[in-house]
Amino acid sequence: MEEVMLEKSDELVMKLLHFFITEQGYSPIVLHGAKNEIWLENLENSYQVVRIVSNYIHNDEQMSFDLYRTEQILKRVKKKTCSFHMEALSLFVNLGDSVHMNDYTHVGSISCANVKKISDLKKYPFIIDEFPTITKKTSFKEKGVELFMKITKDISLKNEEESKKANQVFEPKKPVVTYILIAINTIMFLAMYFFGNGSENVYTLLHFGANYGPLVRAGEYYRLLTSAFLHIGILHFLMNNYALYVIGTQLESFLGKAKYICVYLFSAIAGNLLSIVFSDYVSAGASGAIFGLFGSLLYFGYHYRIYLGTVLKSQIIPLILVNLIMSFVIPGIDAAAHIGGLVGGALITMALGVPFKSTQFEKTNGWILTLIFILFLWFMAFHGLVL
Repeated sequence: MEEVMLEKSDELVMKLLHFFITEQGYSPIVLHGAKNEIWLENLENSYQVVRIVSNYIHNDEQMSFDLYRTEQILKRVKKKTCSFHMEALSLFVNLGDSVHMNDYTHVGSISCANVKKISDLKKYPFIIDEFPTITKKTSFKEKGVELFMKITKDISLKNEEESKKANQVFEPKKPVVTYILIAINTIMFLAMYFFGNGSENVYTLLHFGANYGPLVRAGEYYRLLTSAFLHIGILHFLMNNYALYVIGTQLESFLGKAKYICVYLFSAIAGNLLSIVFSDYVSAGASGAIFGLFGSLLYFGYHYRIYLGTVLKSQIIPLILVNLIMSFVIPGIDAAAHIGGLVGGALITMALGVPFKSTQFEKTNGWILTLIFILFLWFMAFHGLVL
């Protein structure tokens, strides 16, 4: 049988695709109107975007226009993914000899390389420094159609693996923990009426475990947690449980039950600690814990912003901002508890890790920051002056 040969440029593109997708975890970006070029993204890498260009560019004018257009597309990608900064690597496999490549190696946030063959990658230290195995991992013994079949199969398997991970994270799951938390809130709310003088009575609130600085400092530390299951009045009860239902069902599905309950309880404690730093009033409610869920969702959404970028920008961030503003504007709301919960929720999620995204280094830093944060709150609450 006659062997079918691939064009050298096509073979080069396939080898580069194989490396960036299977070895570096990049995923294709679908762009309308982008011909003869492939865009790949990995928001966790130093080069968040890798662009492989097979379009023929024969002079400096075309090259300048290409980079200008790339910058405009990068702005759109950055906006969609809620990224503050984005570095791109453009690999040109069909560049004309009239292009003065030295003038275009680094243009703004775009780094460029002229790659006619794999060995050309060694000419660019910024590529080898970032991807030290690129020349080794793009060396194949297969040729022609055999090479095409191998690369296609490997990329398909990698995409299937990533798809399974995404499905595992985003597949709806029964929010058992959220339902249990709402049930506990409901039981405690009713108990204050059956066995006390109502949810708005100060003595009943204190008897059932409301947060109160002098008592917590006297050794009743349990109040930092029990107060998160008490509510003052029917409106407070209904609003917090509705918020818990809306946010909690989603976050429990994303993080898993064990991490979710850790985030909730830690955020409640962090919020209540900051609360007694700023006041010695009797306080209660799940608001600190719910703001912790906000912080956790924000951190999770940032890691999965390729999926949640639009939701993060149009819904999650505005919702957090509106609720924070309301905390300061409306009298009687414990803004300190909200802020403590928000920060605590983000930090403990960093420590616990986001499924399939967090590195061990990132989680270690999360535990260090979480420990520093909680120790600072503890010191301020028990040894600092009430502000």
